[in-house]
Amino acid sequence: MAMGVEEMMQEALASVEAVSAQDVREGLEGGRVDLVIDVREPKEWEGGHLPGSINVPRGMLELRADPESPATDPALSADKDARVVVYCLKAPGARSVLAAQTLGSMGYSNVAAMRGGFEEWQAEGLTAE
Repeated sequence: MAMGVEEMMQEALASVEAVSAQDVREGLEGGRVDLVIDVREPKEWEGGHLPGSINVPRGMLELRADPESPATDPALSADKDARVVVYCLKAPGARSVLAAQTLGSMGYSNVAAMRGGFEEWQAEGLTAE
């Protein structure tokens, strides 16, 4: 049976760890977050993003995350056990939640989605690049 976005989101939300912007900040400062991935489009990323994050648009995620892909991004694909946090623009964060679920299905073992996205980061007054 075909699923719509609503059903896909409910399924993903049940299997994806959600963290706050403050959790991400503390994880970065404490060395517990290895990689932050912004899954928005490049023009969105250029308008502001979390410090040190890399931009892997949602539409390119599988190609960049697969170590066997010619388009792999070694910053992402080198360690499938690294603590990875993905984010997009805002809650409920369809792109980030679906991206986190996808990474989990690809064998990434320690992935979370920042539940409020870049909007939450900014609302908390946290530094952006």
